[in-house]
Amino acid sequence: MIFEHFAINVSNVDAIVAWYTKNLHVKVASAQKEPPFMTFLADSWGRVFVELYHSPDEAITDFSQQHFLTFHLAMVSENSEADKNRLIEAGASFVEEVFKEDGSHLVMLRDPWGMPLQLCQRTIKF
Repeated sequence: MIFEHFAINVSNVDAIVAWYTKNLHVKVASAQKEPPFMTFLADSWGRVFVELYHSPDEAITDFSQQHFLTFHLAMVSENSEADKNRLIEAGASFVEEVFKEDGSHLVMLRDPWGMPLQLCQRTIKF
């Protein structure tokens, strides 16, 4: 089995997709123009990692009301300090950062809609 994607029911697919493609440099792999607007985002290697869709009859998670460790998207960063500052300037909010003993730097942010977003600059990549 190979992982395909993780799906998240959100309130504003277009705005979230626009912010992620502009600021995280991910690409739209596939997008449905009619409800539920299923949109699949791929990383810089072309791997799909998340589906965003809008189904108003189902629960839409208010991530701002949940602890950031309940769920978060994590992205590899080659310079987490610079990326942190750039994303905050683009509307993200700072949550915390961890400097690990091995030299790794993990930064937790929230995107403009409250969804937790982690930047992972790892000394030992995996």
